[in-house]
Amino acid sequence: MRIGTHPESTQKDKLAARVEIALHGVRVDAPVRRPDGAGPSNDGHVLVDGANAALPQNPDSPYVVRDGRVMLGDRDTGLTLQVVHRPRFYDLSTADGVSYEQIARLHGSDVLATTVVQTCVRYVEDQRCRFCTIEESLRSGATVAAKTPAQLAEVAEAAVRLDGIRQMVMTTGTTAGPDRGARNLVRCVDAVLRAVPGLPIQVQIEPPKDLAVIGELYAAGATAIGIHVESLDDDVRKRWMPGKSTVPLSEYEAAWDEAVRVFGHNKVSTYLLIGLGDDPDELIAGAKRLVERGVYPFVVPFRPMLGTLARRDGVAPPSPDLVRYVTSGVAELLRRANMTGAQQEAGCAACGACSALPAAGG
Repeated sequence: MRIGTHPESTQKDKLAARVEIALHGVRVDAPVRRPDGAGPSNDGHVLVDGANAALPQNPDSPYVVRDGRVMLGDRDTGLTLQVVHRPRFYDLSTADGVSYEQIARLHGSDVLATTVVQTCVRYVEDQRCRFCTIEESLRSGATVAAKTPAQLAEVAEAAVRLDGIRQMVMTTGTTAGPDRGARNLVRCVDAVLRAVPGLPIQVQIEPPKDLAVIGELYAAGATAIGIHVESLDDDVRKRWMPGKSTVPLSEYEAAWDEAVRVFGHNKVSTYLLIGLGDDPDELIAGAKRLVERGVYPFVVPFRPMLGTLARRDGVAPPSPDLVRYVTSGVAELLRRANMTGAQQEAGCAACGACSALPAAGG
């Protein structure tokens, strides 16, 4: 019997290991990677205990993979790990020569993700979110600035047919208009669903000034919606998101409530980043208020990605103890409310790769 595979290897021990590898990574060659972008990861995509996971690629990590198991020295952590293989749709290009991989990417084993507009009005240094690298992937040539509805439909059809994609995520950089980019996603959702009827799609937007666009997204066929606030503490928001923090929390609350009314209970989510300086108990209390609203609080450890202002300034990731404490607390709230990420059908909570919530039972 392997060390650590005895029944004494508890769920608590496995959660601790899952948090550690989320923060410190694992030494494994992952063919599917996400080097930069709008979200919090800079990771390789793998399956941990059969669930999607996005883990930092860290050649100095003390965690290694042997015979499909995550090891810390000679100790078996109790976690299994399989890499996600390069999808076949990456080998294709549009008629005008744009690689499908530049239009949308595989996340986890079964999620197609795209940033429809890869620029953001807030990406100047005094306005930029300190954890974001949305335009770095554009500068590196990994993507194109704007994806058309026709391109997204073409890639989605191929990804479903060739690689068994089961859900799609569409996010966007913020635009200057009153809809903040949301109406463009209406056209994109409509086009994709004409090509792949029934594909669950999550859209991700800032709170639009005209809340009617939320209904338009639903009418186009979106399954779920993410309206990401990252922190519920205004002081933290001003430090970390100087541009985005000009949108008051009251606008987020109004957008969440309208989204729950339109999409339904637990079809709306928001990112909350652990490690920005929020008081952990206040963060959990804020998550409780979100759960009571019918909004899934997707808590994710902040990781200082290469290319972020935070990384430039030497900001460290949160401690494993803090991540475990907040993640366990929020998971307990979700269990009591009978809310799971899987119920969202599409999106970050449904994928779960960037968070330890699934390992904590949330």
